[in-house]
Amino acid sequence: MEGICRIQVLHTFLLLWIFIGWNVAAVAGSQQGIPLSVVKLWASAFGGEIKSISAKYSGSQLLQKELWAITAPRPGANSTSEAGPPVRATSRLNPKITAACLWEESGGQRGSPRKYGEGVQTAFKKRLQAQNPGLSCPEKYKEPEKSVRVEEIDGVKLVKDLAVKMEEMFQRKAEATRRLVEAAEEAHHQHEENPDLQFEYFNAVLINEVGEDEKPVELGGEFILEPNDHFNNLSVNLSLSVVQVPTNMYNKDADIMNGVYWSEALNKVFVENFERDPTLIWQYFGSAKGFFRQYPGVKWNSDQSISFDCRNRKWYIQAATSPKDVVILVDVSGSMKGLRLTIARQTVSSILDTLGDNDFFNIIAYNQEIHYVEPCLNGTLVRADTTNKDHFREHLDKLFAKGIGLLGEALTEAFTILNDFNQTGRGSLCSQAIMLVTDGATEMYDDVFEKYNWPDRKVRIFPYLIGRESAFADNLKWMACANKGYFSQISTLADVQENVMRYLHVMSRPKVIDHEHDTVWTEAYADSALRGKSGPALTTTVAMPVFSTKNETKNQGILLGVAGTDIPLQELMKLIPKHMLGIHGYAFAITNNGYILTHPDLRPLYQEGQRRRKPYYSSVDLSEVEWEDKDDILRNAMVNRRTGTFSMDVKRTVDRGRRVLKMHNDYYYTDIKGTPFSVGVALSRGHGKYFFRGNVSMDAGLRDLEQPDVALADEWTYCNTEEKHEHRHLTQIQAIKLFMTGRRAHLKCDRELIQEVLFDAVVTAPLKSYWNSLALNKSENPDKGVEIAFLGTRTGLSRTNLFVPTAQNFLTAEDEEGVFNADHFPLWYRRAAEQVPGTFVYSIPFSTASESVVLASTAIQLLDDRKSPIVAAVGIQMKLEYFQRKFWTACRQCTALDGKCIISCDSEDINCYLIDNNGFILVTEEKSQTGLFFGEVEGAVMSKLLQMGSFKRINLYDYQALCREYAGSSDSARTLSDFPARIQPVQLVERRPLSQSSETSG
Repeated sequence: MEGICRIQVLHTFLLLWIFIGWNVAAVAGSQQGIPLSVVKLWASAFGGEIKSISAKYSGSQLLQKELWAITAPRPGANSTSEAGPPVRATSRLNPKITAACLWEESGGQRGSPRKYGEGVQTAFKKRLQAQNPGLSCPEKYKEPEKSVRVEEIDGVKLVKDLAVKMEEMFQRKAEATRRLVEAAEEAHHQHEENPDLQFEYFNAVLINEVGEDEKPVELGGEFILEPNDHFNNLSVNLSLSVVQVPTNMYNKDADIMNGVYWSEALNKVFVENFERDPTLIWQYFGSAKGFFRQYPGVKWNSDQSISFDCRNRKWYIQAATSPKDVVILVDVSGSMKGLRLTIARQTVSSILDTLGDNDFFNIIAYNQEIHYVEPCLNGTLVRADTTNKDHFREHLDKLFAKGIGLLGEALTEAFTILNDFNQTGRGSLCSQAIMLVTDGATEMYDDVFEKYNWPDRKVRIFPYLIGRESAFADNLKWMACANKGYFSQISTLADVQENVMRYLHVMSRPKVIDHEHDTVWTEAYADSALRGKSGPALTTTVAMPVFSTKNETKNQGILLGVAGTDIPLQELMKLIPKHMLGIHGYAFAITNNGYILTHPDLRPLYQEGQRRRKPYYSSVDLSEVEWEDKDDILRNAMVNRRTGTFSMDVKRTVDRGRRVLKMHNDYYYTDIKGTPFSVGVALSRGHGKYFFRGNVSMDAGLRDLEQPDVALADEWTYCNTEEKHEHRHLTQIQAIKLFMTGRRAHLKCDRELIQEVLFDAVVTAPLKSYWNSLALNKSENPDKGVEIAFLGTRTGLSRTNLFVPTAQNFLTAEDEEGVFNADHFPLWYRRAAEQVPGTFVYSIPFSTASESVVLASTAIQLLDDRKSPIVAAVGIQMKLEYFQRKFWTACRQCTALDGKCIISCDSEDINCYLIDNNGFILVTEEKSQTGLFFGEVEGAVMSKLLQMGSFKRINLYDYQALCREYAGSSDSARTLSDFPARIQPVQLVERRPLSQSSETSG
């Protein structure tokens, strides 16, 4: 049986565990056991040395001293005074004199040792006083106003200001789309249809293609394309658009030719829009005839064109029609066997393609009985999101034909469902329709229509006659005409899509006749053409319908198509004032259906391989991410577009799901006017609710900001360099300098954020000289064990110093959790912020290439108070081998007078591990176990530690997880398919805090 000794390594967040292959009783009472005093000695020796190394090379004490020298109140100061004139670094008081005098006046005792858990600044004041016992304090003088002040963040004001910024940005995109709509309607109004029209246009697939004779192919021609960084370095043409035509349509069909011809007028508006707003990306017009005009011009490959029909896209469907409730009736009588049933299945699937998240539906199969395709959903309608539609498609394959068809009962059931939903205020509360997929109807069923649908005709009927026979076509045509619908006949699989699409024109007629240019917004979806660092960029689309305004067709309600503009959600992220949200705070937005538009915990892609999209990434509900809100209070309030606040305890995973942070969040939310979206802000209580403002001179700030070791967060917006073409080449630091010196009046910058960045640059500047002096001193770091020192501040400013020039820096953009990005602070910063200031936290980065280093970091706090802002974090990167060597050296010490240790970690029958506070191994004799979870190596021991209360199990729920399932028959190769995981708690552990009286157990 194994014995266990547990020691916390003080001033670090590490635990030392010694496992002995003897009986526990022997450990407790035998002379052969390792005395607890020896284990304490090891922990003290290692902890003291590694803490000293970390503090020395990170410069944590120097930065704390610099900050305190500026922020310390002087005698007689008014603690509530506002920020005064800028304070230059060269005009500071001597921090030693100031600190010592302040401590004396407050009644402190000189030379008092720092107690466990005591704040860094409190101990620092004592130490200064002890080092200067003869200091005489100057007489009290009048304190000028402070250069810094602490403010509590007003969450309500913060979220309202953010909503206004987002509203303005969305409005600019909507105005660009409206200009396209107006230009398209005017161009069509001026155009005279010509059935013999022939002309050359730039086909997206054929441009720059040549035939066997080395000449451009028809509808191809030379089309200039140049790489553009705004479009992810795709080769585009900023002067012209291209036209894509679905492969099942003829490129030179008369309707296509006329539509392409008059829509050429949009080229001018595309270019003007982009000149007005250089942040625009794709602009386009999707025609009701099927062609798609896209700006800027870009070459498509044939594979892209095969599967693309703009009329199937959500932005087109939502703009072309109103939200609708739909019941699909599928005839499965005996006459539907064979090809007819296959065509019927495809027809239903195509109908599902035309339904969006604002629509509701159900599918009923009928013969002599009524069969709900999904038996669990009898008598109701479900939202037409991707998950539900895919689920129903799977059930379509289970349909088989037999018996006779009793259409009357099926119609009655459909009308009953639609009426119940309408009466109870559920569903879309707008249009209603019945889609009838059958090979014929023996009667007209006017008695059913008279009972349920006449005279108001609120439900439209759309019959689809399957097969070439037309014996019962007249009855179906009558049903359509008598109920404001449309009749279509589908003879082959190739006919399905075009015939299904026709119902959209009918459903859009009320909007067209009333000339309602409703603006619609889609949920988030991935644009595979624009890839970010972590895969396809998430995007939303603003779209508007385009109508015919000709006098002769105005009352017929003719839909010409839909104009749209894409908005990368990264542009939304740039509006978020990350520096005001604190280390753990974040902003998020959802749609009117509760689906996430943007949230730091949204994971739309698989993490491995090519980072493919998950099947249902676009319909992740807020309740699946903020899962601690069991009653959906936050979700429902935001869906209902309310303004308010909400609070709850939350658990957030970090380090790729391997660690957990527990905190209490306050949520503030409101709606974004003019859109179906709502935005929320989460602030963590404690240091996350407070912010401080500092002032320094502009010259001093810019001088220190331009140093080569300084960098700003890539994805934060200090100055908007994308609104003007002439600013696009500027770095953020260059833009800040031009803005502050007044040399670029048109630059839009966040002046408050810049002022704080300049303050941080000045306060952290002494670390550059300090690190340089360490690097130049040959007696320091002789074995090059400490490779890099780094720091980050609350404004996204970072400094890095390489003690070993050839060291590989793992804090790069490739490691998304290790750097500042649009929605979170670096992991080492976040973990350090949750520990006692001055305490270092250690970890091995979880990346494929970084298992050879250890990161150590600690937080720098403004005041010695839980409510004080965490203003910075500093740390170092050490070689893992160097870190481990320090540990093994410490564990060879003992209390023997002659220095000869009878037993140590070198003994064969003893296993020693150094693990962090989440149970991951930092040091072990088996190097292959480094970085593993301790429970994987010593499962029984970890279970015992849980029972002892040394660690605590934490259950989390991951509703975005997908499992891999092997599917296939026994005589065929197995294939992998993805399906949502059955929700089980994800179990993590964290160390329970140790009190002074119970630091060891065995």
